[in-house]
Amino acid sequence: QVQLVESGGGLVQAGGSLRLSCAASGLTFGSYAMGWFRQAPGKEREFVASISWNGVTSYYADFVKGRFTISRDNAKNSVYLQMNSLQPEDSADYYCAASDSLGVHRYRYSYWGQGTQVTVSS
Repeated sequence: QVQLVESGGGLVQAGGSLRLSCAASGLTFGSYAMGWFRQAPGKEREFVASISWNGVTSYYADFVKGRFTISRDNAKNSVYLQMNSLQPEDSADYYCAASDSLGVHRYRYSYWGQGTQVTVSS
C-alpha cells in the first residue's frame, strides 16, 4: 500500500520560512517523479513544484520561483519543499504526490498524501 505522509506545516509570519517533508512508502521511490501541490479554501488544487526521479530536473509555478526549492533524498524515500519569503497568499494545504512521469498537471499524479496545512500571518 502506497503511503505519502507530509509534515512540517504550521503557522509562520509573513517573510518567514518553512520546510515541508514528505515520506513515501510502499513504492519504488527512486522510480517516481514527485510533486508538491497546494489548495486554499474555495480554490482548486494547484501545482507548486515537481522534481524528476533523479533530482536533475525540476519545475516551479511562476508564483514560487526564487522563493521555494524542491529537493529529494532517494536514500530516505523523501521529498522536501523549502519555502522562503512566505506571504499570506501562500496559505493553503500542501500535498505531495507521486507520478511515473515528471509533469505539472495533477492528473499525472497517481498517489497523494493527506496534506499539511500552512498558514502565513500578515
